[in-house]
Amino acid sequence: MTPFEGKSVTLRLTFLFALVSTSVLLALGFVVGSLVERHFEEMDAELLSGKIRLVGRALGDADVVTLRPRLEAALVGHHGLAVEVWDADGAKIYSYGDAKFPAELKMAGRHPAYRPLKWVDAEGHSFRGLATKVPGPSGPAIVAVSTELDVHEHFMRSFDEILWSVVALAAVASGLLGWAAARQGLAPLRDICRDAAEITADRLDRRLRAEAFPDELAEVARTLNEMFERLEESFRRLSEFSSDLAHELRTPLSNLLTQTQVTLSMARTSDEYRDVLASNAEEFERLSRTVADMLFLAKAENDLVVAATEAVDLRREADGLLEFYEAVSEENCVELSVRGRAEVPGDRLMLRRAMGNLLSNAFRHTPKGGRVEVALTCSNGLAKVEVTNTGVTIPPEHLPRLFDRFYRADPSRQRNSEGAGLGLAITRSIMRAHGGDATVSSSDGLTVFELRLPAYE
Repeated sequence: MTPFEGKSVTLRLTFLFALVSTSVLLALGFVVGSLVERHFEEMDAELLSGKIRLVGRALGDADVVTLRPRLEAALVGHHGLAVEVWDADGAKIYSYGDAKFPAELKMAGRHPAYRPLKWVDAEGHSFRGLATKVPGPSGPAIVAVSTELDVHEHFMRSFDEILWSVVALAAVASGLLGWAAARQGLAPLRDICRDAAEITADRLDRRLRAEAFPDELAEVARTLNEMFERLEESFRRLSEFSSDLAHELRTPLSNLLTQTQVTLSMARTSDEYRDVLASNAEEFERLSRTVADMLFLAKAENDLVVAATEAVDLRREADGLLEFYEAVSEENCVELSVRGRAEVPGDRLMLRRAMGNLLSNAFRHTPKGGRVEVALTCSNGLAKVEVTNTGVTIPPEHLPRLFDRFYRADPSRQRNSEGAGLGLAITRSIMRAHGGDATVSSSDGLTVFELRLPAYE
């Protein structure tokens, strides 16, 4: 679990902003401090190198008698400066100032390459010195020059105190500014939350103003708007479904209740009771079919309908269904025909039910002397089943909703009392469970329902 898990985004952004700015300020402070220290070191190195050259010239031009006066004349006026000169054997031949040179400085002076050396004496005073080999009056000599660093170190302590105080104040200020910037930057997010909170079940038509938000949040607002549209559509469909279902169940329940009350209002013969029970049984069968169909649709909408995969010969199923309707077609003088072949992978019973729903719908709405035709085609991995019937043309405005549950179109297309108004909805659900779809078209007295689903190559 992270330290900021469950914390506000403002707090997280403030912390990150303060962490980054503090890190940058600390790095800048170290760099500035190092550069100032290096600058003083370079100044001291230049000073020491100049004094060594001055002492070297004095040693080269003087004899033993005039050596000390010439060296003191060259070094006068330089506070904190100290000089020592040793001969080739390490014996001191000249000393100026109070510095106590360490032995490693003398050793460093014996090599051509040299660099300033810093040390602290027993009294706590800091020095920086430089040593090198130069020609002397009686042979090579080692010259060591040092300068006291107390003034420099006092300045650096004051400088560091001021520098780190400024860094600390800047870190605090950056944290406060980061909090203000994060809060201001997240203001559009609070606006989204406020606007979204105003969208309730009674006001699902409201939308967020995506154009009023920054680009990064505009996409969030558009995504939320799409979600609200889906919710509104789901609520609308649920409301319509509840209303339609109540209407569908009210009629048979009312018939059952009225008929039972009338029957119980007076004594009846056994034949009359038998007739009433038979009538009630028909209503119960209708209720049972409606409930079963609704359960199937509910499973289909939640992807709980799993189509079994087997080879299904659609021509064979179509022939079997038309044979079932043959007696009805002869009675109503309806011409039946089937042509083509197609074989698809899927659930045989479900596909038979889908085709049966279309044929049942076609027979209900085909007038006497009309025609019902089933056409099967298969090409490019796609199978089509077209069920065509003659009759009254369906107005275009009703076509998109014919597959909705309980949808009622033109009175000439009204289902009879045997149907529950769910057959076409179930047909489309079966097709989508198989990776296909169902469509309808109607013109010039011909209505064509088409099923499309994947087929064997």
